[in-house]
Amino acid sequence: MASFFIICFATGLVLSLLSLMSGFGHLHIGHFHIGHHHMGHAGHAHGAHGGISSVNAFTVLAFVTWFGGAGYLLMRSGMFNNQIVVLLASLAGFAGAGLLWMALFKILLPHEHVMDVADTQMTGVVARVTNGIRGADGIGEIIFSQTGARRASAARSDDGRAIERGAEVVVIRYERGVAYVRRWDELAHPDA
Repeated sequence: MASFFIICFATGLVLSLLSLMSGFGHLHIGHFHIGHHHMGHAGHAHGAHGGISSVNAFTVLAFVTWFGGAGYLLMRSGMFNNQIVVLLASLAGFAGAGLLWMALFKILLPHEHVMDVADTQMTGVVARVTNGIRGADGIGEIIFSQTGARRASAARSDDGRAIERGAEVVVIRYERGVAYVRRWDELAHPDA
């Protein structure tokens, strides 16, 4: 019986580690390809809690690992008969799977959201020039907020005129990593 528990523990642990490693990229094993698990269409998950069932590969592997580890330790202690060991190991397995379920569904997944292309669209972004732009061929730098983070980009003047440091600008277009900008006040007050 102890061999059964140690096999359950080892299998669950090895498969859990393989699953974890495959989450960091592609993992190739012979002709098998493990990696980039998808939760559904365009990153959306389906069903309860955004689509991942509470009985999934992660929670099953957690159950098997905790069941095997607890069962092996209880068998080695010699304090309980086989039926009690299986019952206590099952309870430990459910506790381990429950802890993983809580970590996934109560802590991690509620904070996940799918980004839209519009979230990172540069056209129309209002920015501040941090390194002045010198005329048509000059290149400077802008700083702006996007998706809750402060970002910087190389910038050129869209109309070829110099733009001094500290000026507020709007991104007109974005090509090859360079934002082409115009002064905000020129766009806000075109008649002035």
